[in-house]
Amino acid sequence: MAQSSIIGEAAQRSLKKTAVDVTVVGGAGHVGIPLALSFAAKGLRVMINDLNEKTLEQLQAGIVPFTEAGAEKLLHESLVRDLLVFTTRNSDIPSSGAVILTIGTPVDEFLNPSLKVVRECVDAVLPHMADGQLLVLRSTVYPGTTDWVAGHIQRQGRNIQVAFCPERVVQGYGIQELGSMPQIVSGCTPEAEAAAATLFGLIAPDIVRVKPIEAEFAKIFCNTYRYIEFAASNQFYMIARSAGADYNAILEAMKRNYPRAARIPGAGFSAGPCLFKDTMQLAAFARNQFALGHAAMLVNEGLVLYVVDELRRLHDLSQCTVGVLGMAFKPDVDDIRASLSYKLKRALTMHARRVMTTDPLVQCDPDLHPLDEVIENSDVLVLATPHTAYLGLDLRGKPVFDVWGFFRGGENVL
Repeated sequence: MAQSSIIGEAAQRSLKKTAVDVTVVGGAGHVGIPLALSFAAKGLRVMINDLNEKTLEQLQAGIVPFTEAGAEKLLHESLVRDLLVFTTRNSDIPSSGAVILTIGTPVDEFLNPSLKVVRECVDAVLPHMADGQLLVLRSTVYPGTTDWVAGHIQRQGRNIQVAFCPERVVQGYGIQELGSMPQIVSGCTPEAEAAAATLFGLIAPDIVRVKPIEAEFAKIFCNTYRYIEFAASNQFYMIARSAGADYNAILEAMKRNYPRAARIPGAGFSAGPCLFKDTMQLAAFARNQFALGHAAMLVNEGLVLYVVDELRRLHDLSQCTVGVLGMAFKPDVDDIRASLSYKLKRALTMHARRVMTTDPLVQCDPDLHPLDEVIENSDVLVLATPHTAYLGLDLRGKPVFDVWGFFRGGENVL
């Protein structure tokens, strides 16, 4: 946690006298901003506490730092109504209202969960909280973490109401989904559960109450199930291609007016900051006896290397410039965290004469090139992220490897 502040001394004195209903720690991130703005839209005064001073300054200026539908309007309205407070200082956290931590459980270099980040975050905010105050864990955590946090706090002689209320929204549409989907709520005591249900009942249409371990599994099972679904389709894709068949034609035949196949996803890079990590957390909880999860990891991570091998089979890459279209981890967002596009780039660099990358949304990668320049200078293209902006794209006759089936029916699709 940061120990500096972006607000001046006079503002600090004013802040101490100002009531805050909700504090979101890590509140300037992809989980925190939709949540903070959703509470502010209901008239609550929200403190956004975050280490990233640059992002806080952007928010103060009315700038949303990433793609999030509806966020710009809510941010402007919240600023006009003086419902947002921004700080990097833990000492600004008030001793009233709810404190929500958007810090999840990361995995270490051995793909095992590490509680270190969660413990450090709890230890940083705890001295500024009052007994009886509500502390909510929001991001995905390793099963058992909520009860562990409650015990950790109790061992320090403190009486804090600890709850786990998992975030389950689709990135880029968090504000919309927070207001339309049920919220899972759990608490380590009946009082914590009731307080969390009251808080999230302000923004969610329905509250589902379960025990903390059940809420933790509900979140992690959802992400793992999606990851396994994607792995099944990616494996199907590789099998079909090895037989010279068009997987997307097969998928269309399977799904047309056939409800039992309606949910089968298409092939594509399955990545991002959640699905792989949460699958590995579940595998660790199962003492590495989660063969299905490990198989999904091998398939989804291996798809990138499969694409490279296919390109090498079809082209002498040592004589080729390869253009990679899309570097975000999924379509129509600007987030590159855990994006398999970068794994693809690294793998191609070992074999191609040159690799050029582009993305219409990503702003944080200085190595990106304009789209026209990439198409013009590439001998072969790879669609890594099927952004909507690529619809109807003129590939100028360049061959394109398209796992997604996005350019299906076009010329020169490998």
